[in-house]
Amino acid sequence: MRILVTGASGFVGSLLVPRLCADGHEVRALGRDRERVRTALAHTGRGSGGDEVEVVRADALSAEGLAPALADIEVAYYLIHSMERSPHDDAPFPERELLAAENFAAAASDAGVRRIVYLGGVTPKRGTSAEPANAQADTDTDAHISRHLASRERVERVLLDAIPDSLALRASIVIGARSRSFRLLVHLVERMPVLTLPAWHGLRTQPIDARDVTEMLVACATAQLPRNSLDIGGPDVLTYGDMLRRIAELMLVNRPQLALGVNLTGITARVAAAIAGEDPELVVALMQGLQGDLLPADDHAAELLGVRLHSFDSAVEHALCEWLQSEPLAAR
Repeated sequence: MRILVTGASGFVGSLLVPRLCADGHEVRALGRDRERVRTALAHTGRGSGGDEVEVVRADALSAEGLAPALADIEVAYYLIHSMERSPHDDAPFPERELLAAENFAAAASDAGVRRIVYLGGVTPKRGTSAEPANAQADTDTDAHISRHLASRERVERVLLDAIPDSLALRASIVIGARSRSFRLLVHLVERMPVLTLPAWHGLRTQPIDARDVTEMLVACATAQLPRNSLDIGGPDVLTYGDMLRRIAELMLVNRPQLALGVNLTGITARVAAAIAGEDPELVVALMQGLQGDLLPADDHAAELLGVRLHSFDSAVEHALCEWLQSEPLAAR
């Protein structure tokens, strides 16, 4: 099968490309920088380096290069996200994400692509907000959705409306060595002798191993599913405080926790970004999504896609081992 993977230099895309190649698919990897894509694929160490994959340059925001990139493609994976501020575009990230999705959907439709596969985000369910409830918030799920998660939903609708046989998977935190969310948690554990946690530390989610996400995405190329969208998650339901404690234990470090009764998202996010050495805009966008539990619906995704899930501890251990292959962990 002829497959296009966008965002091929990113965390998920660079894992997905060699896995698709291993299944015998003819894969075309798309990015805005060919060398960055080749470097990311070479670093996966999973048997398919950048030289064995057709690497093409295109930009979904401007639509430049999309038509030739999508020529003769049967299935296209859309793994493009842009929460951070762009040096070339002052538009807010939801506007950039929507424009990129619209450009890609139109080009894929024109090219006769049979299916788009999208990886989006789980959204909070009504009634799980960490903030005090109010009448307006309790009338609509959207009242609990951050700009980041609402943008993911809009992108999903654009892609699925363009090509009816398309599929979307929705995940919360993906555990992997290059996952920005996971790296943020690890850096906080490394660099904070006492983990001072805002009110959202008690919110629950189901983090999922990057290996399981990759297998689910691979299955989506050919799967016939009862619905177009599936929530996906790992087998363990954990609070954010639980995750930080388990990560600290697996890193063999002692990190006491101090729980606060308020969130102060704007301040907290920027402090966390400074401690972790991350982009503040990215961390603000992520923490604004912590308004309620991020638990996947019981869609039986793993069963439908034939994937056996790894535990949280297994996912963290594997991610830390991969991390240590390329850079040291200060706390170990």
